[in-house]
Amino acid sequence: MEITSERAHGIPPLGAPSSALFRKALSAGWRDFRAAPAFGLIVASLCLLAGWGMAGLTIWAGHTFWLVLGVFGFPLVAPFAALGTYEVSRLRGLGEAPSVGRVIHVLMHERGKHLPMLCALMMVMLLFWFFLGHMIFALFLGLKPMTNIMSSAEVFLSPNGLMMLAFGSAIGAGFALFLYAICVIGLPLLLDREVDCITATARSVMVVMGHPAPMLGWAAFISVTIVLAMIPAFLGLIVVLPWLGHASWHVYAGLKEAQDGAAAAPPPPSGVSAAP
Repeated sequence: MEITSERAHGIPPLGAPSSALFRKALSAGWRDFRAAPAFGLIVASLCLLAGWGMAGLTIWAGHTFWLVLGVFGFPLVAPFAALGTYEVSRLRGLGEAPSVGRVIHVLMHERGKHLPMLCALMMVMLLFWFFLGHMIFALFLGLKPMTNIMSSAEVFLSPNGLMMLAFGSAIGAGFALFLYAICVIGLPLLLDREVDCITATARSVMVVMGHPAPMLGWAAFISVTIVLAMIPAFLGLIVVLPWLGHASWHVYAGLKEAQDGAAAAPPPPSGVSAAP
């Protein structure tokens, strides 16, 4: 199978994010999901089965605190799980027909480039989060007689439990913010352009640092939506994961369009103010 679209080299100019851009991205993402749902549904179903398997294993082993770590750790690697939806939206934006086979082929074509490096970093961070979360749990609640959060949830309301939740949430937020900052633009950029991983992630961090309010608002929306989608036995991920994956691509594409529109706007006549 030939890859028909050549990737441009280098980082494109990116405009400023806005609430209107995010609303437009969510709407475009939903249209992409409805138009080409196959790949998103396949990946989301695999995530659903993985969630059920993890829940069953931790309950069977009697260590359900691992399930808590998994629930709050999944947003760290959600962009990796939704990577194929980026390619679906990219192809649709080029006017090409996406298919499961073509998306898999493109992703496999990327395995010798820089995209796997960023994906591997995400998985390492998730595993390290599990290790660190277990250490935090042991530090604050290791001596408490709790083996099942479903039957001993009141332990979390003890002084040690509340301190654990506060400390663990702060550490988890730091993990999430780091990965979000390098991935929100870095992942779609690596898929869209011929660029190295360091350059892509550095540009992604610059966008987040340059526009903290809208970009962190988008991060909060993604995190809360994914966590809520996992509450009903992970079933919400079937729709939410591909929808947000498509929308995330359109945020990147919208930043390119915003810059193109700003560059195309003619300057005001000499001596005439641009303000109304």
